[in-house]
Amino acid sequence: MLSFVVLLIALVTGIRLWLVILCSAALAGAVFAAVHHAETIAHRIGEPFGTLVLALAVTAIEAALILSMMVAGGEDMAVLPRDAIYSAVMLICTGVVGLCLLFGGLAHGEQTFRVEGAGAGLAALIAMATSALVLPAFTASSPGGSYNTPQLIFLAMTSTTLWAVFVFVQMVRHRDYFIPVVNAADTDTHAPPPTAKQAWASFGWLLLSLVVVVGLAKMLSPSIEQAVVAASAPKAVVGIAIAALVLLPETWAAIRAARANRLQTSMNLAIGSALACIGLTIPVVVLAALIFKLPLTLGLPPKEMALLAVTFLVSAVTLGTGRTYIMQGAVHVVLFADYLFLALVP
Repeated sequence: MLSFVVLLIALVTGIRLWLVILCSAALAGAVFAAVHHAETIAHRIGEPFGTLVLALAVTAIEAALILSMMVAGGEDMAVLPRDAIYSAVMLICTGVVGLCLLFGGLAHGEQTFRVEGAGAGLAALIAMATSALVLPAFTASSPGGSYNTPQLIFLAMTSTTLWAVFVFVQMVRHRDYFIPVVNAADTDTHAPPPTAKQAWASFGWLLLSLVVVVGLAKMLSPSIEQAVVAASAPKAVVGIAIAALVLLPETWAAIRAARANRLQTSMNLAIGSALACIGLTIPVVVLAALIFKLPLTLGLPPKEMALLAVTFLVSAVTLGTGRTYIMQGAVHVVLFADYLFLALVP
């Protein structure tokens, strides 16, 4: 509610220096509030539906941030969707997964999860990321790492289809591949779920939080661009900032689950969010680019392609057995550090 009040003040008075700071804090609060209410709904409906709600909430926030900045920035924001999606995938596959494996391994020694579900999700993620972020750099019909209109439409259709198939497998056909083994010592699992009234109230607050996030992001987008230019930082920092802001609450939820010896929930959150990030954000971005005739550059530079390829290769090895300990976590965290350092010092 406070974030909504701040948004109204910014709309009435216009953005000023003191309001930039206040709106930034309000935006972070709105993101945390959205994920909190999504978690409440998730606890009510149970796994694996709960992690799907969280993934959809995070993806809706990210898509809203990207769209608001694309429309406000015009041609200068042509690479923002690419940078934000790439950042989200790297943050999830290296940072979130690495911290979960590391903290979970420190707390419990060795942990397990259903490799059938994680493996299928990782395979879908590799295919979707290659189509969205790698192949545009090699197509001949449209220069500069971009797709032409038929290619964009095809990308949107295939991304949505693959994500929908994964959700069908996760929710219906092979739901048992994504259900965590209940740990008797896990107090979160046995905590009484919220009532239906509380869940519906959280749904309403979730919608309001998403509206506030969209509005505040649109108000702050010029200030973010100016701050990046003033700091002489690469433009990719904007995408990293968006992904980090959106994923921070979910990262905390995933780490908590890993420390509670519920690594399956952590994997569901991580892989599900990465898939939704591409499978849902890409169609929204493509639709906006076609309707508003916005430029859209998707192909990654060579260095980022190499990091993405190494990340997927390492993930296939470390998550391929369904048993993890701190070594796998350390490898992912080091890759995460490589990604951040090379993004800031290209």
